[in-house]
Amino acid sequence: MLRWISQNYRTFLWSLALSMAVWMAAVTSADPDETRVLSSPIPVQIVGQDPGLVIRGDIPDNVQLTLRAPSSVWNLINADVTIVQAVLDLSGLTEGEHNTGLQIQIDARPVQIVAVAPQIIEFTLEPLATRTLDVDLSLSGEAAIGYQIGDPDLQPGTVIVSGAQSQVHLATRARVAWNLNGIRENVDQDLLVEVLDENGETVNGITVSPSSIGVRIPVIQQGGYRDVAVKVVTTGRVASGYRLTDLSVFPPVVTVFSTDPQRVNDLPGILETQPLDLQNAQNDISTRLGLSLPAGVSIVGEQTVLIQAGVSPIESSITLAGEKVEIIGLSSKLTAQVSPQTVDVIVSGPLPILDTLTRQDVRVTVDLTGLESGVQQVTPAVEVLIADVVVQSILPNTIEVVISIIGAPTITQTP
Repeated sequence: MLRWISQNYRTFLWSLALSMAVWMAAVTSADPDETRVLSSPIPVQIVGQDPGLVIRGDIPDNVQLTLRAPSSVWNLINADVTIVQAVLDLSGLTEGEHNTGLQIQIDARPVQIVAVAPQIIEFTLEPLATRTLDVDLSLSGEAAIGYQIGDPDLQPGTVIVSGAQSQVHLATRARVAWNLNGIRENVDQDLLVEVLDENGETVNGITVSPSSIGVRIPVIQQGGYRDVAVKVVTTGRVASGYRLTDLSVFPPVVTVFSTDPQRVNDLPGILETQPLDLQNAQNDISTRLGLSLPAGVSIVGEQTVLIQAGVSPIESSITLAGEKVEIIGLSSKLTAQVSPQTVDVIVSGPLPILDTLTRQDVRVTVDLTGLESGVQQVTPAVEVLIADVVVQSILPNTIEVVISIIGAPTITQTP
């Protein structure tokens, strides 16, 4: 037996290799390998980081992978992308610069990793540092005339900045900013904290806690000043057929002043304008008017207000009864009769224009271009020769036309 094996082992090995090759070929043809780029980037997971160190540098959020695997494995990966993971392991790394490759873990077999982009991550590990900074309030602009700003209150008045040691050392002050321009009311806002270096530039890559603080600024009206609303006084009426669509005033509130504070305190809360004359107005009005002021009271700033009044025609509709139907486009070899010969036309538009509308301003036609002899049903068209007038409907909206050849017997419709 041993002798037979020693004499035929080569044949045996060749048979085994051949059978394995046939089996692999059969498997490959049924489940061929494919090289693809993953349709979705893989998130980078950071593990093993020393809690006393922080990362400086641009660590990519995800990586792009190119894999080679059988179709069946690709089906598994596409069904569950968590099968593939990209891990950046910082275990044992100390302070300083590092170039570290990503560990690609794939919970499926067989898979060959063809390419990883990026393959090497460059970053720096620095000691974690913290610093406490007082928060400054930066105010710009001025309150409205007659108002003054009280002492601001910031809660809390300090913040803690943390991050890489080199970045935290750059942080010299923290501030919040608010624009007071034209303010009349107390400020009570949560404002984001900005951390600056000694040159006033923003320091990035650090964490601020809390990221926003409450800012309260009292705004106090000075004695002798008062804000009052403006009421527009009108006289006359717009022209017949027109209506007043809008009446606005700017500014709607003005500040008044008196050396005797009691005078402004006695005001009813409004000031009336000089009368706006609307008599026979047919167009929009834009003008400036003064205010009716009690003795000893003056306006702070601009002495007039802008008045804008919208004046528009009243929209209405009328019926033009018995408009004659005109035939156009009829061949010279044909003659035609229409029934009915007149229609009613309903039009709408500005009432002053409708009041002046005449029959000569409206034309009703039926276009018989290309029509042959016989009985036809035609929709009439209406042309209004005055702008802003719209045709709403035609009664009836279809007209019977009897077309005949000139000299031939007239076609008569049988009832």
